[in-house]
Amino acid sequence: MKALLGSLLLIASLLAPHAASSQSMTLCRAKADLLTLGSNLPVARKAIAEQKKLKIVALGSSTTAGYGVSNPAFAYPTQLRIGLEKAMPDIDVEVINRGIGGQDVEEMAARMRTEMQELPSLVIWQTGTNAAIRHMPHDKFKMLLRNGLALGKSLGADFVLMNLQYVPAVVAVEDKDAYEKIMAEAAQEYDAGLFRRYEIMRAWYDDGMPYAQFVQLDGLHLNDFGQKCIGRLLTRSIVGALTAR
Repeated sequence: MKALLGSLLLIASLLAPHAASSQSMTLCRAKADLLTLGSNLPVARKAIAEQKKLKIVALGSSTTAGYGVSNPAFAYPTQLRIGLEKAMPDIDVEVINRGIGGQDVEEMAARMRTEMQELPSLVIWQTGTNAAIRHMPHDKFKMLLRNGLALGKSLGADFVLMNLQYVPAVVAVEDKDAYEKIMAEAAQEYDAGLFRRYEIMRAWYDDGMPYAQFVQLDGLHLNDFGQKCIGRLLTRSIVGALTAR
């Protein structure tokens, strides 16, 4: 029992410095090429130009819902709204959070028509992580993702796919790259943007940032820093797409 307690205290001591600095956003970074979406978001551009309005639906699972953050305002959809309001002060920005913990691409695609009743000009679709860790067959993942994109696009919105997150639970999946490839190909085929979250977070880790800086102790969900940083970088990606010539 004493040995176990000692081990737990050692782990806590190793994590504590990073946890204490989790609110410092000076480490939030990404190379410019990783923030390029690959779409100029024509529907969102038109809504901004003609209506001075940008309505976004954030569709996803626990990451979008903000699972485990110490303050709901730290979840990436709220950080996205805050960032866009600062970047575009004359535009009425609304971000509707439609994250449901535990859901996969199948459940999200099934509620696509319902969520599109909000009449967004842009949908951020965060998916892929649960499919990978649950080993969803690649063909099934590809079919569901493309069907969801086809339906959503037909209902008049731009889409940005947010791919997998670089966390221990995903890194351990042998065929994780296959899900990334499917998402990249679908984004290209349907003229959707691709927010390359996996590559961004992998760059953090490869540059020496410990998992404890951006991942919760469960090895899967993003902590406050991870959520806030993804929200800020997504803001930069969207603003860049909207202002590119």
